[in-house]
Amino acid sequence: MTATTLVLAACAVALSCDEAPRPVTTAAHLSDVPQPAIDWRPEVYAAPRAADAPVIDGALDDPAWQKAPWTADFVDIQGGSMPTPRYRTRARLLWNEEYLFIGAVMDEPHVWGTLTERDAVIYHDNDFEVFIDPDADTHLYYELEINALDTVWDLMLIKPYRDGGPAIDAWDIQGLRTGVEVDGTLNDPTDEDRGWSVEIAIPWTVLEEAAGRPVPPAPGDRWRFNFSRVQWRSEIVDGKYVKLADPGTGEPLDEDNWVWSPQGLIAMHYPEMWGIVEFVESESGEATSSLTESERALWTLRQVYYRQRERVADGGSWAGTAEELGLSSPVDTGLAWPPTVYLTPSGFEATLPLDDGRVAHIAEDGRTWVSD
Repeated sequence: MTATTLVLAACAVALSCDEAPRPVTTAAHLSDVPQPAIDWRPEVYAAPRAADAPVIDGALDDPAWQKAPWTADFVDIQGGSMPTPRYRTRARLLWNEEYLFIGAVMDEPHVWGTLTERDAVIYHDNDFEVFIDPDADTHLYYELEINALDTVWDLMLIKPYRDGGPAIDAWDIQGLRTGVEVDGTLNDPTDEDRGWSVEIAIPWTVLEEAAGRPVPPAPGDRWRFNFSRVQWRSEIVDGKYVKLADPGTGEPLDEDNWVWSPQGLIAMHYPEMWGIVEFVESESGEATSSLTESERALWTLRQVYYRQRERVADGGSWAGTAEELGLSSPVDTGLAWPPTVYLTPSGFEATLPLDDGRVAHIAEDGRTWVSD
């Protein structure tokens, strides 16, 4: 089943297609959307084109990987105010005409895994996770999780859960290649390991389905990505790894979530907080470190969305003007202000004009886009 078929089926079931009119006045069924508790400073990474494709065996020892810079070390998902992760995690990216390549190395003194069935809920084990939103609209994006047993969970999100979007588990990355290498021993508590590493190759033909643009990307194209590592605290009991439990409830303690670009809250499905990957021609290329005007405008419009959701969660109605929302002018004075806010049959829309004549948009379901 193709992604397009799955999307149409999911829309029919969830009644959430953007084209379907949904008259809303109070929208009391919507919950509040907590705002990230950190400044918006997404990480930016330059992914070079690979002259030679790496062998996907999990080792990351191919010469091709030496051309790719490491990401910044992963941090706590909530940001820099939280403790530094106990174990180091870094990732690398490469690309060629056929594949997007992702590699990651995770320090870990005790490597273990239990899940062996594809599309199991892999984050119940320690895992590495990839999130990709090719067109940065925060809708129709990809998630992939992999554990130390090389078991994969791949899924597509029609829209974030907060906006009523279903996850399509039946969707698979056709042609996906993965590899895992353990630097030590797997599921052996009698010794101490050094860690594990992952290699992933995703065909562009799959990513094209949500990209809305040509693939492979052209040098200079920028996509939204994030990477996450789920890490459970464990102990050794009767020669087996067991998750540490809360003495009061008997339930496992909450997992740690370590990410490349911090989210500002414990939630990965805030695509507006993900990092930015710019595709460059070679290892000597550098990403544009400054954020583009359209990226800044879409983040500014996100404040309209947060405030609107807060209003309707409190039993109010969508605001039809920026003044009703009481928004403060952004520090970034290079953007037009205030945004234009107006009601639509399904909720609201807000826009900001860009210097190049285009217009940035956001709708009540959180989707963002830029029109000519």
